[in-house]
Amino acid sequence: MPEHSSAGPDGVIHQPERQQFEAFLDQHRAMLAASLDGLTEEQARRSLVPSRTTLLGLVKHAVFVEKVWFNEALTGRSRAEIGIPATPDASFILDDEDTVATIRGAYRQACEASRQAVSGLDLDSVLRGNRRGPLPLRWVFLHMIRETAQHCGHADILREQIVSADANLH
Repeated sequence: MPEHSSAGPDGVIHQPERQQFEAFLDQHRAMLAASLDGLTEEQARRSLVPSRTTLLGLVKHAVFVEKVWFNEALTGRSRAEIGIPATPDASFILDDEDTVATIRGAYRQACEASRQAVSGLDLDSVLRGNRRGPLPLRWVFLHMIRETAQHCGHADILREQIVSADANLH
């Protein structure tokens, strides 16, 4: 998934706060999507930890996160109405039809929908649909940067384990 902000974080140092938030979030989104690059379906689904976390499941969870924060929190629609699982844990569950291509496509679409959903809002706009109560868009951006970066770290470790284990087999 290419970065939406062509400048990247280094290119927005002196830009308005909103552009900085978007650039950092888009960089993390791109890094998370790239964690699937070059992997087989088996590698992407490989379970290495006791939880439901796999690389493919992690990106599928990121689709859920985008929809929670830029759809549910913005519109107040229920997760059932949006078509996402009721809980974060359930968002890691892979179905037979989930593939690297389908999950990568769903993530790309979710990120673009998120960008569109908030494009007309400013950072002080209040999103009223979150269970925590009303939240400013600024807080949602910061939360998404933090959460997506955290998932990038998980993905880096999982990918390193997969690639190194498979390299040792050959």
